[in-house]
Amino acid sequence: MLAPFRNEPLTDFSNPTQIKAFEAALTTVQSWLGRTYPLVIGGEKIYTDETFDSLNPADPSQVVARFARATPEHANRAVEVAHDAFNEWRKVPYETRARYLFKLAELIRKRKHEFSAIMVYEVGKSWPEADADTAETIDFCDFYARQMLRLGGAQPVEPFAGRDAELRYIPLGVGVVIPPWNFPGAIMAGMTTASLVAGNTAVLKPASTSPWIAWFLSEMLYEDLRLPPGVLNFLPGPGGKMGDALVDHPLTRFIAFTGSKEIGLRIFQRAAVLQPGQKWLKRTLLEMGGKDAILVDETADLDAAAQAIVASAFGFQGQKCSACSRAILVEEVYDEVVDKVVRQAEKITVGPTVDPSHWMGPVVDAKAYAKMWEYIEIGTQEGRLLLGGQPLKHNPTNGYFVPPTIFGDIDRNARLAQEEIFGPVLACIKAKSFEDGMDVVNGTEYGLTGAIFTRRRDRLETAREDFHVGNLYFNRKCTGALVGVEPFGGFNMSGTDSKAGGADYLLLFTQAKVISEAL
Repeated sequence: MLAPFRNEPLTDFSNPTQIKAFEAALTTVQSWLGRTYPLVIGGEKIYTDETFDSLNPADPSQVVARFARATPEHANRAVEVAHDAFNEWRKVPYETRARYLFKLAELIRKRKHEFSAIMVYEVGKSWPEADADTAETIDFCDFYARQMLRLGGAQPVEPFAGRDAELRYIPLGVGVVIPPWNFPGAIMAGMTTASLVAGNTAVLKPASTSPWIAWFLSEMLYEDLRLPPGVLNFLPGPGGKMGDALVDHPLTRFIAFTGSKEIGLRIFQRAAVLQPGQKWLKRTLLEMGGKDAILVDETADLDAAAQAIVASAFGFQGQKCSACSRAILVEEVYDEVVDKVVRQAEKITVGPTVDPSHWMGPVVDAKAYAKMWEYIEIGTQEGRLLLGGQPLKHNPTNGYFVPPTIFGDIDRNARLAQEEIFGPVLACIKAKSFEDGMDVVNGTEYGLTGAIFTRRRDRLETAREDFHVGNLYFNRKCTGALVGVEPFGGFNMSGTDSKAGGADYLLLFTQAKVISEAL
């Protein structure tokens, strides 16, 4: 009998045994650095003359992995191969498809520290952040397998005399999966496994800054689990023309994307165009980021609020779509909370995350690094610099390190308060009252996550109704949603509110078919 779903436990890094195990995994992964990896189309490994490098953002001179570069021609072929494979994969019993995911979860569980160590090198995650990403990857596999077992058979409909009716959820077809680099294990695996377990075939185009972890998972499916050829096709390479070819292809049935608002809107627009030979409206599942806020009123536990703001703003260098980039503080406690936040953030250690003493690592690449300094310059014009804002004094690896940076007295309509920065830059905004703070909270085009700290039940209930985000938290940080517990997805320009890790998520990868027989 299948046990109930349970979230994967996080590693206790205060345990010397776990520390040694993780150090061993880092050593193992280090021995793999610099290898070259192929495209995979229809089970065929393809090495190309043109390649691109995945670099260690803590030491950009270090090539983590080298990948074949896919072209639009590869993209077209991959979609066509996936379309051919769909004719057989859709007929594979849903129980069998679910078993692939259960087995994949177990494989990752056995190699979880290696899975995490890859993310330490490839995107600069700290040990705990990488471990949490891996745990969430396992959770998605386990959770979606169980959901497929629930949804795979005939669904209940109302009985009617003289008719035998049933409803079944059937797969859509070929999906294009375009994951982000910031949760390169969990979100990549979640969108991919949801596609496959629902009976679809997929073309996985990993982010160009994090293809290695996507290869690691794909190889498990290819080599260990013997996934049939063409069911999952691996297509690394920069977006642009290749990405457009995947989205535009008339055989593409849906696109699952997580990333920037700009790229999400581009996909949304291109997917709406009916291509010659296309027989369906393409479905898009888009998660596009946020401008998340924590609101603190005068009744709150200010120490807890400050801790939550710091953890939410600077965990994984603020490179989470759920990160707190706005601290909205009622004026009665504004100065006190700002002081507590600054004092806590001053203690943050920054450096290469192979060293567990560094709580914060680098931002992901040179483009992100340049963007952070542009916003810091904007911040000096829009507010008062309270912390950070200067390059690290000691940076022997020339890594892309940006210290935790805090600005005070930011206007609610300033660029720092409106634009997604996606880095360790926090804007502190003063509100006249709780009610005024609620106006500030909802005063952006996004609606992903948010939190409120208050001891007043009436204000929590007001926020429950009026704080317009997909994931709202009371008296806790605004990051760290758990699969199955807090299904994740946002409103407005944060995307299509697809609720990853929720009981209805797989429905987005399926369509309902009703069959009724006269008796």
